[in-house]
Amino acid sequence: MSWVRAWRAGLVPFDELADEIAADEEHLVADAPGTWTDVPLPQGLPLFAKLHPDDIRLVLPAPGDPRGLPGPGELTGAALLAGEAVMTPAFGVVPQVRQHTSGSGVEFETVLWRFFGVDDHRPVFQMGAAEAEAELTHALGETTAQLTKLDVAQWKPELAGALQALRRPESTATLPPGFDPRARRLFARASVLDQVLALAGTNSPGGAINGYEAQQRDAALRPLMSACRQALVAACNSPLHA
Repeated sequence: MSWVRAWRAGLVPFDELADEIAADEEHLVADAPGTWTDVPLPQGLPLFAKLHPDDIRLVLPAPGDPRGLPGPGELTGAALLAGEAVMTPAFGVVPQVRQHTSGSGVEFETVLWRFFGVDDHRPVFQMGAAEAEAELTHALGETTAQLTKLDVAQWKPELAGALQALRRPESTATLPPGFDPRARRLFARASVLDQVLALAGTNSPGGAINGYEAQQRDAALRPLMSACRQALVAACNSPLHA
C-alpha cells in the first residue's frame, strides 16, 4: 500500500491510485463500513482518506513472527494465513487471492481485500530502512556462505548465480513518488530477492535434492527470508518527502 501512503501525502492523484495498485488484476474490498456487498477497489480506497501517511503501515507476518499485528483474533489469523496486511490505527485490510475459471476454461485470479476493525492499534516497533538494509546484507552473506557449503550450485545453479547478482542491484524505480533513494534501493533489492527465495523454495526437477538436503536448504534460507520481509516493510513504511 505504498501508493495509498503517497496519495495521502498529496504526491499521487486519487484517479491513478486503483490502477497503480491493481495493475491488470481485479481487486475488490469486502466488509467495508457502509457497504453490503463486495465493492470495486476505487470505492474502498476512501476508507484511507482521513489518515496520515504514517498511520498506514504494511505488515508481512509469518508463523512465529506476527510483528505489526494486534493480539490474537480474526484479523491476526487472516493476516498470518495471507502473509500480508495493511494496518491503520482504526482498521486492517488483508488480501485474499481467489482462483477462478471462466466458461471457456481460462484461469484467472482476483484479489479480495477484507476489512477488519481494530481499536486504536499502534505498532510497537518499526525498523528503519538503514537498519533493515544492514540486516539484509548480513543475512544475504550468511545465507550465501551456507548454501556454498551445501553445494547448492550443483543441484540449483540458477539460485547460486541469482544470489550473487543480488549484491548490487541497479533498479531504484519501484516505489511511488516521495520515497528517498535508500528506500527505493532497499525495496528493489528485497523485491528481486523475494522472487529468488520463491525459486529457492522449490525442489529441482528429477529429484536432484533429497529430503535431508531440503531441510538444510530451508534452515539456511529462513534468516534471509525474515530479513527480506523486514526490508520490504521498512522500505514501504519509510518517511515520505515532498
